[in-house]
Amino acid sequence: MANMIQARGLVKRFGKVTALDGLDLDVPEGSVLGLLGPNGAGKTTAVKILTTLLTADAGQAMVAGIDVREDPQGVRGKIGLSGQFAAVDEYLTGYENLRMVGRLYRLSAKEAGVRARELLERFGLDDAADRPSKTYSGGMRRRLDLAGALVANPPVLVLDEPTTGLDPRSRQQMWDVIEELVSGGTTLLLTTQYLEEADMLADDIIVIDHGRAIAQGTSDELKSQFGQERIDVVVADAHDAAAAARIVNTVAFGTVTVKDRSISAAISGDGASHLVEVGKAILDARISILDLGMRRPTLDDVFLTLTGETVSDSEDVA
Repeated sequence: MANMIQARGLVKRFGKVTALDGLDLDVPEGSVLGLLGPNGAGKTTAVKILTTLLTADAGQAMVAGIDVREDPQGVRGKIGLSGQFAAVDEYLTGYENLRMVGRLYRLSAKEAGVRARELLERFGLDDAADRPSKTYSGGMRRRLDLAGALVANPPVLVLDEPTTGLDPRSRQQMWDVIEELVSGGTTLLLTTQYLEEADMLADDIIVIDHGRAIAQGTSDELKSQFGQERIDVVVADAHDAAAAARIVNTVAFGTVTVKDRSISAAISGDGASHLVEVGKAILDARISILDLGMRRPTLDDVFLTLTGETVSDSEDVA
């Protein structure tokens, strides 16, 4: 498949800060690339360059076969963009917002109106179409913003943390819409800090840190390469957590983490044998436990291994 988005050696500096330091990207037609990284990693800078909002200091980027630097206007006609914050006019109704976007794309007044009604129905906003968007909930505003990015039926869609701040129900609704778009052939570049989102939606994932790609692969490939199976123990009494942690440490691969009554550690080798070993030692020590189990690595484990922080740590920094 041809690459609908391709970047080679993108560099962007802001004074003494290097936001991108030679980033390469490839997004085949009809696929989803998840761009994952801590705050300040360079995700939004990459998005802004690919959508013509910033000019790279070095490197080349192509979108739908068009050079971003040479023909930015041509690129804008091929993309839809939904940024981190819903770009809607709160004093206009939902219908008026979408109709305005259609007119900016040079659709006729009739075409813009028809397209606006189609999208409002598709995104479950038809009942609120004639209300000012300032009366919309956060989830409704995000759906309206995404609808605006689709007015011109772009072949390439760029979503920069599209579900940030949404409640779980609204997030799931957005995921359903995104999956529908991709199944229809849309090519998608998705930046996110929600690992579950990347796990569910992305065909391929690139982890970036300090402006560079530090790992790439499918979700399963990254988990196999950078994560290990983990043993999790929950003791009945927090006073027994330290003793249980010492037992887990005998089979641990790396640091044993203890939080209240929960103990967790990565393991290597035969996970099932280690689990039996830990369970027997805990019983012999007469430590009462509420839960004992083994789980596959998650993208959060991969993120921690690669960047030295969990997603929650990254969000706390933000």
